[in-house]
Amino acid sequence: MPRLVTCACSQGQVMKRRAELVPLAKGDVFELGCGGGINQQFYNAPAISSYSGIDPHDGLLEEARAAAQEKGWPADIRQGIGESIPFPDRFFDSVVCTFTLCSVQDPAKVLSELRRILRPGGQALFLEHGRAPDAKVAGWQDRIEPVWKRMAGGCHLTRPIGSAFRSAGFEVEPMGQGYLPKAPKFAGWNEWGIARKPGV
Repeated sequence: MPRLVTCACSQGQVMKRRAELVPLAKGDVFELGCGGGINQQFYNAPAISSYSGIDPHDGLLEEARAAAQEKGWPADIRQGIGESIPFPDRFFDSVVCTFTLCSVQDPAKVLSELRRILRPGGQALFLEHGRAPDAKVAGWQDRIEPVWKRMAGGCHLTRPIGSAFRSAGFEVEPMGQGYLPKAPKFAGWNEWGIARKPGV
């Protein structure tokens, strides 16, 4: 299932949005759900001081480690979950989070952890799918989600995105939002942008 989800999240329009967002990462970088190394091709390597990440799926981590090694980065890639990130407070300048919050157990706890590990003024770069703004589509999401979660490895359709980051204490700078072309609307609402931790 993790490899199927990785494949689904690497289609053309999704990759275009990754290519717009991920190069903004800089300094000491942490990636949530880094397994498979799908984002690593998009990083601006000269802007990265170090690269760290976690993924709950141990089978995908070797691919992420190999991709980081090719970049020549100091890398610390571990098995782990977003609700308990194994890195110290204020350790990173940038966090990258793409198509991950839909499948975590406790999104509020995960966002709290991301805020904890960021330095003041640090940025969380997000590209996520979630609850659609259109009432008719959102209604279908509510109906489909119980079955969808079982089919798609715990993926949720109805979680808020930008508002969830705001509720966690981030200042959100939206970069874009909309339905993914050619995807069913109930699974295709995307939002992407920069969530900044206040402070200097």
